[in-house]
Amino acid sequence: MTAFFQSLGMSYDWAWFVATVCGILLIALPLLLGVAMIIYADRKIWAAMALRRGPNVVGPFGLLQSFADGLKVFLQETIIPSAANKGIFLIAPIVTFTVALMAWAVIPFNSGAVLADINVGLLYVLAISSLGVYGTIMAGWASNSKYPFFSAMRASAQMISYEVSIGFILICVVLWAGTFNMNDIVKAQEGHVLGIFNGFVFNPLLFPMWVMFLISSLAETQRAPFDLTEAESELVAGYQTEYSSMAFAAYWLGEYANVLLMCALNTTLFFGGWLPPLDIPFLYVVPGFVWFLLKVLFFFFVFSWVKATVPRYRYDQLMRLGWKVFLPVSLGFVVLVSGYLMLTRYAV
Repeated sequence: MTAFFQSLGMSYDWAWFVATVCGILLIALPLLLGVAMIIYADRKIWAAMALRRGPNVVGPFGLLQSFADGLKVFLQETIIPSAANKGIFLIAPIVTFTVALMAWAVIPFNSGAVLADINVGLLYVLAISSLGVYGTIMAGWASNSKYPFFSAMRASAQMISYEVSIGFILICVVLWAGTFNMNDIVKAQEGHVLGIFNGFVFNPLLFPMWVMFLISSLAETQRAPFDLTEAESELVAGYQTEYSSMAFAAYWLGEYANVLLMCALNTTLFFGGWLPPLDIPFLYVVPGFVWFLLKVLFFFFVFSWVKATVPRYRYDQLMRLGWKVFLPVSLGFVVLVSGYLMLTRYAV
């Protein structure tokens, strides 16, 4: 894209700047529209599983319901508690929303179709996703209210617990792919099993890692059955209790952007990204970004399915799963995968 703007007579610096801004907008604007649509899809899936109709009034088939909700919160008054730390209280949702968008910079939508094709893309995603907890902690502390503060403590413990196991799971993927570059990780999955199946998920050593990564994704995004940070029966609404208007909407958008990010990571790291499921020539006729989108939508359906059907964990169960099950198992698989690769690929 930089070369295109240079051909219009721009200097390299200006061409790079304009190309980068255009790339950011090409990701951010469709993502925001996609968030509005998946909120609608989420509610429709829950309704179908509960034998209800879901949103069906605003627009054809209720498609404009999310936009009506957005207009409603935009017109509401932003109420700031008198005892709250005003600056941090207002910055917290901005942090959550911004961090949710930043990680998309290294997600490849097709071969070479990525905003920042950096060699440490996976480390960047891990670092950015770790920052998400700060928005929650800042909201809980700045609200100067008991329930949001309890929620912030829960969130910090929960996200740190599952990020540890996610880190070990990603080490297994990096060991097998031999790179941190997200594009190259996808390419390493081409014909990975029997020369037919595209995806690390078909590898017997990496399939358990995908199952753990999927469950950890639910915990990391605070989706049911791991939504202990906003459990209505215990914490009213958790760290969001004191928020209203667009500040609340920013948390809502950030939460769903994070859900889509985790769906994209499941797709990219284990299901071949933009590659078709099978390494058969005629399947490559379908554009890569279409395969990527279909896989992301499949994972979002799984997220909604789990939320609609699985009861909430107790907090002690949540911690036990993260520290006593996922951590030792993922660490054991790091040893297993590295040992297997040393014996087979490097013939040590």
